[in-house]
Amino acid sequence: MLISKLFAIYLPLIGWTSTGWLAGKFLPAALPGYLGKALFWMGVPIGIVAFLRHAQVSWSLWIAPAIAWFAILLGLLLAQLYLRRTRSPWQPNTQTSFMLTSMVGNTGYIGFPVSLILVGSEYFAWAVFYDLLGSTPGAYGLGVALAARSKQAGYRWWQPIRTLASNPAFWSFWVGLIGRDFPLPDWVEASLRNVAWMMVSLSLVLIGMRLSQLNSLRSIQPATLSLTIKMLFVPLIVGSCLRLSGITGEIHRVILLQMAMPPAFATLVISEAYELDSEMAVTAIALGCLMLLAILPVWFCFFS
Repeated sequence: MLISKLFAIYLPLIGWTSTGWLAGKFLPAALPGYLGKALFWMGVPIGIVAFLRHAQVSWSLWIAPAIAWFAILLGLLLAQLYLRRTRSPWQPNTQTSFMLTSMVGNTGYIGFPVSLILVGSEYFAWAVFYDLLGSTPGAYGLGVALAARSKQAGYRWWQPIRTLASNPAFWSFWVGLIGRDFPLPDWVEASLRNVAWMMVSLSLVLIGMRLSQLNSLRSIQPATLSLTIKMLFVPLIVGSCLRLSGITGEIHRVILLQMAMPPAFATLVISEAYELDSEMAVTAIALGCLMLLAILPVWFCFFS
C-alpha cells in the first residue's frame, strides 16, 4: 500500500524530468540558465502566493517552522564541520552548493503531496508552515545570503538583510500571507493555481535539462555526502529529539517526512542565479529523488 502511494507521487516526477532530459539534448545549452533565473525571479514568487491562498493559521502551528529552522541550521552546521575537518579541496562555489543541498529540503513541491498522501489533510497545515516559514525563507533568505557571500569580496554582516529584502520570494510570501483570504473570481483562482503547478513542472524540466548536460562524475562525492547529512543524519537527530520531547503521533510523522525530503529545487535555482556549482546541485537533487523512495518507508516504520 505504501509503495503504491509513493509510485503515484513519483510518476509525474519521472515524467517531467525525462521530458527535460530529452529537451536538453536538442535545445541550446544556455537555455537552462535562463530558465533557472526566470524561476527565481518570477516562477517561485507566483508559486508562493498561490500555495498560500486560504492557509489556516493557529498558534500551535508555529512549532513547525521552529523545528524547520533547527533542522536547517543543523544541516548547515554539519556541512561546515565536514568542510573544516577535512579541509576540502572543492572550489568555493562547490562548497556553497554543498551547504545549500545539505540544509534545505524540497518540502513544498514534493513534501506537500507526500504529506497529504501518507498522513492526510488533517495535519497538512503543519507541512505548510514548515515549508512557508521554514524552508522557503531558509532557502531564499539564508541560502541566498550564503550564495551572495560566496560571490562578493568584503562581505559584511548586514548584507544578508539587504539580500533578503531585495528577494522577490520574501515579498511574495508576505503578500500571499496577508491576502490569503482575499476573494478572487473562480477563474482567477484556478488560473493562479494552474500557473503555480506549471512552475513545479518547469522546475522538474530544469532538473532534467541539467542532467542531460552532465559530462562527468566529479560531483558524485559532494552530492552523496550532502544527502547523507540532509536525508539521514538530520532526520535521525531531530526526529529522536522530538520523540524525547513528547512530540509523537501524526504531528511527529508529518514533520519527519518534511525533514526527510531531498534537496530543494531552490538550491538549483539559486545555484543558477548566482553561478555556483549547478552540476553538483542537480546531481544531489536527482540522487535525492531516487533515494527518497527507499528512505521514506524506513523513516515511516522506524519512528512509528
